[in-house]
Amino acid sequence: MSRLILILATVFITAGAAVQAHHSFAAEFDINLPVNIRGTVTKLDWMNPHSWIYLDVKTPDGTVEQWEVETAAPTQLMRRGMRRTDFPIGIEVQITGFRARHKTHVAAARSVKKADGTEYFLSSEQ
Repeated sequence: MSRLILILATVFITAGAAVQAHHSFAAEFDINLPVNIRGTVTKLDWMNPHSWIYLDVKTPDGTVEQWEVETAAPTQLMRRGMRRTDFPIGIEVQITGFRARHKTHVAAARSVKKADGTEYFLSSEQ
């Protein structure tokens, strides 16, 4: 019986952490702060509840900003035709989306376009 309680407690704690990690778009991002960035992919986290694309973005003065861009969950991305292998490290992409409310260089992606013109729509948000 105590083993069953331990298993159930673990399931509830794990589920609670996953729910807590998920957030609404409006809580984190501002639809009134659109962003259009072009940069080089440095990392791709293909995970739930949201995947992330990390970019090095060169500014007009030559400095490099490290951006973190939230996208949809992997299953949603795959339904939209995107695969993890479509974005190898070092590829240049252009991302449109919306800035985070409280974090610098963080955004939610609406779309991502590769240099060959292939474009993926990643979010159902505005």
